[in-house]
Amino acid sequence: MTALTAEQETWAAELRAHGRRVTKQRLAVLAAVQHHPHSPAEGILAAARQELPELTAQSVYVVLSDLTDLEMLRRFEPPHSPALYETRVGDNHHHAVCTSCGRVEDVDCAVGHAPCLTPHWSGNSKPMTIRIADVLYQGICQDCQSKQQLPVNLT
Repeated sequence: MTALTAEQETWAAELRAHGRRVTKQRLAVLAAVQHHPHSPAEGILAAARQELPELTAQSVYVVLSDLTDLEMLRRFEPPHSPALYETRVGDNHHHAVCTSCGRVEDVDCAVGHAPCLTPHWSGNSKPMTIRIADVLYQGICQDCQSKQQLPVNLT
């Protein structure tokens, strides 16, 4: 294997810490997801093939599943979309999806009082301690609004 970049060295150390071998397939998938966040597996395959033309779809699916299990990648599933992947892990951020073009943006977790993140338990439910809330914002991005000549609401 050729010399690794600093980013690849970080991934390699994390793979080794999880008892995984550092392979060119794993590094290519991580690089593809890093450079194309919020991409589906098919998009990651196409991007990774720029580096590894012989990479198979099955290899990409296996690597994505493994890296997701290791929490080196995050998988999320917006409505009406295949699963998307990103390297931003370890925080409780959310996503905003444009319902017109499908663009996805990261949204940091709400700060301060957020009543929608405090569940109201019904009388027959068995309350639990909430560790993570996954919020999906859906709207129309500014680019699509300008194309459709809709008013832009920045609040």
